[in-house]
Amino acid sequence: MPLTLTVLGAASPHPGPDRPCSGYLLAGGGAEVWVDAGPGTFAALQRHTDPARLTAIWISHLHADHSADLLAAAYAFAYGGMTPAAPVPVYAPQDCARRLAGFLGRPDVEFLKGVLDFRSLYDGHDVRHWNLRLATRAVTHDTEAYGLRAECQGSVFAYSGDSGPCAALTGLAAGADLFLCEADVDGHRGGEHLPRVHLTPEDAGRAAREARVRELLVTHVGPTLTRAAATARAGEVFGRPTRAAMEGDVHAF
Repeated sequence: MPLTLTVLGAASPHPGPDRPCSGYLLAGGGAEVWVDAGPGTFAALQRHTDPARLTAIWISHLHADHSADLLAAAYAFAYGGMTPAAPVPVYAPQDCARRLAGFLGRPDVEFLKGVLDFRSLYDGHDVRHWNLRLATRAVTHDTEAYGLRAECQGSVFAYSGDSGPCAALTGLAAGADLFLCEADVDGHRGGEHLPRVHLTPEDAGRAAREARVRELLVTHVGPTLTRAAATARAGEVFGRPTRAAMEGDVHAF
């Protein structure tokens, strides 16, 4: 298969025993990309690959449950004997390097440049590593946030990141073989005049249906839902194969 997705973690909004937060290993076309770096995912990543061999890291947004393990990676690469042959490209919102340096109490980001090469994402960002293309679209959230579309030899993967309902999701996931989509909230409670920054299971199923994807993989299920319930509800709206993202599972497509 041209693409494989390994689920490193899918918990929201904090890790639990054997349940890291959002993080995935996307592999294909000679490339290996760590997609989101939630707490606990760097340890899980080491079960599946040598982190020093990563082709790139892609971060949807800078909330801790999607980015905090960049700190673990920086320590491993700089001090833990996992130094990569060249700095690993990190595609992330523009403030990522500064925030990481600030957490470490450093006044600038220069010390990170030996191991991590930060490159700012933007709506329409498009890059190719070997035969794997990564295309980025801005999505609706309460901070700068992006979704990902990856293509390799005819296979298409899409990832919502954290997003409320928005037209970008349909374009992002159009015709995808696998759509990894959050279903964080149980329903809509007041504040209808405010932008919605997460999806319900029904929203996820609707987005998958409108995008005509082949399979829906439900992730980032919040504490008001169970994975089983969220997946069933999303699948009822989608009407096609729907599964829950489970830690350690490998999806080939």
